[in-house]
Amino acid sequence: MDLGRLLQDEHSNSPQALIERSRRPGRSMGSFARALEDFFTFRGLALPTDQSERLAAGRRKRRVDAVPEPLRPAVIAFDASRMRAQDRARRAGTRPRSDHTLETALATMRDLALFLMNHRAKTDWALVDVHDAEAFLVTLPKGRKRRLTVLRQFFRFARSQKMVLVDPTRTLTAKESNGFRGRTLTLDQQRELFRRWTTEAQVHPHEALLGMFALLHGASSSDIRLLQIADVNPLAQTVRLGKRPHPVPLDPASWAVLLRCLDHRDGWRTDNPHVMVTKGTKAGRSPASTAYLSHVLDDCGYPPRMIRSTRLVDLVNTMDPKLVAAAFGMTAESTLIYLADHIDDGRLPNP
Repeated sequence: MDLGRLLQDEHSNSPQALIERSRRPGRSMGSFARALEDFFTFRGLALPTDQSERLAAGRRKRRVDAVPEPLRPAVIAFDASRMRAQDRARRAGTRPRSDHTLETALATMRDLALFLMNHRAKTDWALVDVHDAEAFLVTLPKGRKRRLTVLRQFFRFARSQKMVLVDPTRTLTAKESNGFRGRTLTLDQQRELFRRWTTEAQVHPHEALLGMFALLHGASSSDIRLLQIADVNPLAQTVRLGKRPHPVPLDPASWAVLLRCLDHRDGWRTDNPHVMVTKGTKAGRSPASTAYLSHVLDDCGYPPRMIRSTRLVDLVNTMDPKLVAAAFGMTAESTLIYLADHIDDGRLPNP
């Protein structure tokens, strides 16, 4: 009905025009517009819309608008310079900063500006000193390294623009190790989750798929989100996950969970190539949203990262970290953080 209305009005009926006129105003373009975009772009009849860029711009604007007025112009200039750098990197074919990275930096600057106004009574960036920066970093100890990186970038920019005379972060250090500090599951908790995902029929197939693959194969939410039908080999009972160089062989329990998820997908009668299909993606070809994946395991009570970290910690501490890195498509340095900070008693010489 919506498509018929668009085809019968007085405007152009070209694929690109149909996509633009079908878009809803606001933060979501609507499921109908997404379906048209997927249909036409997949067949090479239209170009993708700028919806993701619009949403990213809106998120950045909300963060900048939350900065107190006296400190806002510098943050606006900082954001503009980073957007220009992102555009240059894209044109040069190098790796630009992601929208998430830019938004996280703006969120940090928003929090710093509010801290300066509310707790330090400072309304000018030129008045910020090392004690102010240190007091702000102390408010979130676990985020110190990430926040300090953003503060250094901002004050280098501000100094280059003559907004400040001295960089207050120059003498600060991260003061944290790169070791793993996350939570992991106990053996009883792992057994409980395994039984939940293999025996309880009321558990949603998406929860069982993400949970089992994280628990047994160390798969990330992104691995499962981007998993496609073409990555599944039914004869060998293997799947290709993320950047792993080799197919991952599945045990019978994991294979049964995957088949259950595929049966759930068949109920949507969709052409979407991904294994995990939702109501919002069944009419198109895009993967499930990251927001959806972040809540898939809510009912089991444990976040995906905690479950995956449990598997990685176990593998790295019982095998060679280099072998784990090669099998998972990770760098050797990224697996070293999971090494436990102890030595088994059996490996020490007798005194």
